[in-house]
Amino acid sequence: MTTINKTPREIVSELDQFIIGQNSAKKAVAVALRNRYRRMKLDEEMQQEVTPKNMLMIGPTGVGKTEIARRLAKIIQAPFVKVEATKFTEVGYVGRDVESMVRDLVEASIVIVEKEQYSKVYTQAKKRAEERLVKLLVPGIKKEQKKTANQFEAMMQMVNSMQNPQEETEEVTDKIKANRQTIAEELSRGTLENREVTIEMDEPKKNVTPMNNGLEQMGIDLGDTLNSLAPKKRIKRTLTVKEAREILIREESEKLVNKGDLYSEAIKLAENNGIIFIDEFDKITSKSQQSGEVSREGVQRDILPIVEGSQVNTKYGAIQTDHILFIASGAFHLSKPSDLIPELQGRFPIRVELDDLTTEDFVKILTEPNNAIIKQYMALLGTENINVTFTIEAIERIAAIAYQVNSETDNIGARRLHTILEKLLEDLLFEASEMQMGEIMITENYVNEKLGDIVEDEDLSRYIL
Repeated sequence: MTTINKTPREIVSELDQFIIGQNSAKKAVAVALRNRYRRMKLDEEMQQEVTPKNMLMIGPTGVGKTEIARRLAKIIQAPFVKVEATKFTEVGYVGRDVESMVRDLVEASIVIVEKEQYSKVYTQAKKRAEERLVKLLVPGIKKEQKKTANQFEAMMQMVNSMQNPQEETEEVTDKIKANRQTIAEELSRGTLENREVTIEMDEPKKNVTPMNNGLEQMGIDLGDTLNSLAPKKRIKRTLTVKEAREILIREESEKLVNKGDLYSEAIKLAENNGIIFIDEFDKITSKSQQSGEVSREGVQRDILPIVEGSQVNTKYGAIQTDHILFIASGAFHLSKPSDLIPELQGRFPIRVELDDLTTEDFVKILTEPNNAIIKQYMALLGTENINVTFTIEAIERIAAIAYQVNSETDNIGARRLHTILEKLLEDLLFEASEMQMGEIMITENYVNEKLGDIVEDEDLSRYIL
């Protein structure tokens, strides 16, 4: 089973590559994740007693709350889902019920376990897929089915032909065997990857949106139910050998893996290592409620038993939520954590406050992370054979403008940088495909020329930046 076997320092180090500052939040998340690993090393009796310490991240928009969650999902090898609290409604109202986030977690867990189990049978599945490809590329001579008056024999013939279609209906001569041997060797050398082949495959499932929200609340997927009732349709598709091999490997892997064991392991993984990140948590407080809205306090009370520990039914089986880690986050501008119902407050004992971003933080955000915004624009323009560089003075000026606009208007944190850079490079992005200039340097003067007047006019900056 997959476990989070990273030290807190390693987790923080990986988060540092993408998120500037917010060290207290990174440390708290890293410790919470490491505690999952520590718990799994305890004896079974103690494991049941040690429950995760759920976390509440508080801070304005754009300072890294959601980004921490997004990066966590990529760093950890554990089931992870991110949901928005505002999407949920009380039981009895139209909308998503809170238990759906646990069902989503099980789905995420199944993807992880499926990938793990399929990798174990990959060699065997690939061998079977290659054998099927050889038979498709060099088909045998079709035999005529013997007609029989006995209905039972006819039915058995049909069943056998469905299970072993080619073996039952084709004749293989010595010449075909020799050709298949040659094709098998060419397949193993990879010389037939672009050759086309027609394969039979299961028709992709059509998703049906549940009309009755009550079905979802009971863990029943109407789409899956209807799909299971309908007979499986086989369709023919012409693909390259490379594409066909992937589909056939998938089909053979499904035959080799026991679905019951897969679902059982996935539920166990979700129960012990699952993490649910609930964003916009401040929007379900009573202070933020406006007239005409579905009671947000009701949503809190629906969330409470799940966070406390309860059983949720899914189409794969029942899951206990006692040891799932919940991380909630919110800006809490119009409300405060104490506006949550007391029982729910007590279920999020770790509080982490994220800091407002400074000018220095903006400079680091623009340059240091692996996915820095400036690097993204440089890469985009590089596709037009234009090498764009920024002077340090230009970067500092962009950071100063972002901080100033955030201070004078709404504070949207690092998201302000996207707006400013888009406005700054607007003309360049429009004309790049027609330009012959190979080197372009963005200087402080260029920044002032493009943005100076807008920044000075507070009303204008409120609408444009």
